[in-house]
Amino acid sequence: MKKVLSVLLAVCVLFGLCACGAKNEEEKAVLTMATEATFEPFEYYDGDEIVGIDVDIAEAIAEKLGMELEVTDIAFDSIVPSVQAGKYDIGAAGMTVTEERLEQINFTEAYYTEGVQVIIVKEDSTITSVEDLFKEGADNVVGTQSGTTGFDSASEQIEGQYGTVKAYDKTTDAALALVKDSIDCIILDNEPAKAIVKNNEGLKILDTEYAKEEYAICVSKDNSELYEKVNNALKELIADGTVESIIASYTAE
Repeated sequence: MKKVLSVLLAVCVLFGLCACGAKNEEEKAVLTMATEATFEPFEYYDGDEIVGIDVDIAEAIAEKLGMELEVTDIAFDSIVPSVQAGKYDIGAAGMTVTEERLEQINFTEAYYTEGVQVIIVKEDSTITSVEDLFKEGADNVVGTQSGTTGFDSASEQIEGQYGTVKAYDKTTDAALALVKDSIDCIILDNEPAKAIVKNNEGLKILDTEYAKEEYAICVSKDNSELYEKVNNALKELIADGTVESIIASYTAE
């Protein structure tokens, strides 16, 4: 009887080990991504789920790496320091490559090269062009999103000389301020600007560009191995047309 019990125990232990081994093989490593989900169509909420261009591209990268993507919504100006500190693996949020950011973080190949900053105004606004923001006697209140290049450039070019720059945590907050006449205009990237105008009656985008930019994914300088993997995967997705297809699925009119 003892011999039978010993055999059964051995079989159970072996079965348990095999089951654990199979489970471990099925489990995927997690690729954590920080974003700020009010930047439609790059990242935004569809119900309780964060979706958008950046999410789809990151998911495609994760799939190539045999990983599972996990997305967290945080304040935009917290993304770089959070990735830099290793709290998240990557940051993707319609993020423009700048010299200042390159000092803190590594950027992948640019996946979007048509980033254009535009100006949103109310339909009856006296601001009709970029030049109106810089004309003699101008004293406008300009809304931007905190931590963005729009905030940086407006602060440098407008603040104190041609008006006041206000920073908001979310693009939706800036839109609400414009609707309520708390500010005179918003400087924002073109695609999310389209979404704001679509969702807020009485607003329009001026037919003039404020600046041109490129978007990329950020990775900590301390994680060179992951950077190489993510960047190589992204390059492959750009080369085979996947990235272009993803962008077109959200921006085609």
